[in-house]
Amino acid sequence: MTTTVTSEVEPLETDRSVRRYEDIRQLLPDVDNPTPLVQLNQVVAGNQITAYLKLEWLNPFGSLKDRAATYLMAGMQERGDLEGRDIVEASSGNTAIALAALAALAGKSLTVTIPSEVPAEKRTMLRMLGAEVWETPDDLCPVDHPKDGAIALARSIAAQDGGSRFALANQYENEDNVRAHYETTGPEIWRQTEGRISYFVAGFGTTGTITGVGRYLKERNPAIRVIAVEPQPGHRLPGLKSFQEAKQPGILDWDVIDDVLRVDDEDAYEATKQLHRREGLIVGPSTGAVVHGIRQIDDHGKIVVGISPDSGTKYTSYFEHILGDEGQPQI
Repeated sequence: MTTTVTSEVEPLETDRSVRRYEDIRQLLPDVDNPTPLVQLNQVVAGNQITAYLKLEWLNPFGSLKDRAATYLMAGMQERGDLEGRDIVEASSGNTAIALAALAALAGKSLTVTIPSEVPAEKRTMLRMLGAEVWETPDDLCPVDHPKDGAIALARSIAAQDGGSRFALANQYENEDNVRAHYETTGPEIWRQTEGRISYFVAGFGTTGTITGVGRYLKERNPAIRVIAVEPQPGHRLPGLKSFQEAKQPGILDWDVIDDVLRVDDEDAYEATKQLHRREGLIVGPSTGAVVHGIRQIDDHGKIVVGISPDSGTKYTSYFEHILGDEGQPQI
C-alpha cells in the first residue's frame, strides 16, 4: 500500500521591501507605493519647463483606471450593491479590464458595453478575463450625444428585471471615481514633486482623474494650474472624450480646471511616436495628446506633470494604420 504524505507549507508574508505579495491587488499604488514619475528630456526641449509623466501603465492591470475600478468595486461592496448581482459598465476598455480582473477575484462576472471603434487588443483582453463584451454602435444614443451609445446600453442592461441582476459601476457619475484620485494620485504627485508642481495636465475622459487630482493639488496650493486636454469631434483617441459629441460627466468639477487645450489626432499621434522613439516610453495615444498639451506650456523653470494613462501595447493595430509602409524594407 502506498502512503501519500502531505505537508502544509506556511506561506510567506507580504513584504514590499522585496516586492513579495499575497495578492495582485497589493500592487495597487498609494503614497508609499506610487507609480513612477519620469522626466521628459527630449520631446519638450526648448519649452523652459521641467516636464514629467506619471506612468500609470505600470499599475497591475495596466492603466490609470486600476485606481478608479478599485474604488468603484469597494464602494459597490460596501453599499451591498453586489449581493446577488454581477456588474455591468460602459468603458472604452481600461476601466473594464481592471473591473474584469477585480470582479474575477471577487467571484463576480462583468458585462461591458464598449464603443465599436475600441482597439481589438482591448476587446481580446476583456474576453480573456472572462467579461461578456457588447460592442456598441454610436447610433444607439440620442442625436445630441452621438458618442454615448455604450453608456446608454449599459444603463439599459442595468435596468433589466428591475435592477435585480446587475449593478452599474457608473464611473461617469460615481464620486468614488473622483475619490480614487483625490486619495491616491493627487497625494502621490504632491509628494513626488516635493510640493513644487506648478501645472497638472490630463485628458478629458470620465473626468475622475482631473477632478480628483485637481481638487487635491489646489487645496495644497491654489496657484497650481490644472490643464485639461480635449480631442476634436470624430477623434480616434480611445479613453478621451470631446464634449461637443458626448455628455459631460456628472463628476466633472469645472472649478478646478484653469484651461482646456484641444488637440487633433495627428498631433497626438506624432507626439506618441516621438515618445516611443526619443524617450523610450511605450505609451498609448492619449499620452501623446497630453504631451502635445504640455508642449503648449512655456513657463520658465516650472514643474509640469502629465498623466500617461496606458501603454502602447493595447494599440498596435492603430499604430500599424498610422505607420503605413514606414520601416518596411525597400527592395
